[in-house]
Amino acid sequence: MGKYIVSDPDILGGTPVIKGTRVPIGRILFLLKDGYTLEAINEDYPHIDMKTLSGAIDEAIETLSAKLHVKKVL
Repeated sequence: MGKYIVSDPDILGGTPVIKGTRVPIGRILFLLKDGYTLEAINEDYPHIDMKTLSGAIDEAIETLSAKLHVKKVL
């Protein structure tokens, strides 16, 4: 998928995860929606550095924005 998010059928059945982990990006986005800060998420997942967390969130937003734009154009 990208630099920070990958999808591999051998990892969680292909669910998009943060690269090098088994942490689904959907879980991170859910925590953000639920009011967690990046710092709080980093406390829960200390093996994922802040740069990677931030990059993964940005990548998820970019991916969704691009897909939504394509649908509007079509």
